[in-house]
Amino acid sequence: MTGNNSAVSGIAIVSGASRGIGAAVARAAARAGYGVVVNYSADADGARRVVSDINDSGGTARAVQADISRPADVVRLFDEAAEWGPLTAVINNAAITGDQIGTLTDVPAETVQRVVDVNVAGMIFMCQEAVRRLSTDRGGNGGSIINISSTATKAGSPGTWVHYAATKGAVDVLTVGLAAEVAKQGIRVNAVAPGSTNTGLHAAAGMPDRVERLNPTIPMGRGAEPEEIAAAALWLMSDNAGYITGAVLPVSGGR
Repeated sequence: MTGNNSAVSGIAIVSGASRGIGAAVARAAARAGYGVVVNYSADADGARRVVSDINDSGGTARAVQADISRPADVVRLFDEAAEWGPLTAVINNAAITGDQIGTLTDVPAETVQRVVDVNVAGMIFMCQEAVRRLSTDRGGNGGSIINISSTATKAGSPGTWVHYAATKGAVDVLTVGLAAEVAKQGIRVNAVAPGSTNTGLHAAAGMPDRVERLNPTIPMGRGAEPEEIAAAALWLMSDNAGYITGAVLPVSGGR
C-alpha cells in the first residue's frame, strides 16, 4: 500500500476519485485520517495524481482500478482495500452522463444503457458489497456509506441530461431504503446531492460555461467548488452526524 502512515483511522473507498468531486472527497478523507482507496475506471493518470497529492501531504492512499458496473471488479476493489485494514467508509461517487447533451429522445440506447449500468447498477453493487463488509451482523465493525446524488432530481435536467437525472432519482431511493434496512447493523447510509459544481463534467460534455450560465438561477449566485461537496460528505461520515441516516443532503447554494 502506497502511503506515509501505517496507523490510519480506517479505510475509506472513494469510487470515481480520479477527478472532480471524487478527488476532493479522497483528499478530504485523507486529511481526516482515513487511508484512502482512490478508485478509477479509466483515468489512471488522474488517479495517480490524486494519490501523489495525498501522500505528498502526509496522508495515505493507493489507486485501484475497477469498473463498478462489473460485480467482479467491485469485489476485487473491496478485497484490495481489505488487505490494508478495516473498512470504515464507502463513498459512492462514480457516475457518468454519457457526454450526451440534448432531449431524452435523442440519447442513443447504448448511452442510456451505459449510464444506467454505472450510475444505478454500479452503485447498487457497491452498496451490496459495502454492507457485506461493514455489517455487524456479518462480523464487520459498522461504518458509513455516502452516495453522491444530484439536485438534478428536482428539475429533471430537461434538454440536457434527463437520463442522468433519472439515475440520480434512483440513488435517492436506494439511499433511503438501504438506510432503513441496515440501521441496526451498525451502518449509516446517507447521500449528498450537489447542485451546479465547478468540475470538468460540463466541459467534457461540450458545455464549459454551463455553471457560469446557471449562476443567476442560484440564490447564492455561484456554483459550488468540489471541496464544498466533499466537506458535506465528510461531515455525514463523522461522529457529529451519528444520528443521521437515510438523509439526502442538498449542497446547492439554495437552488
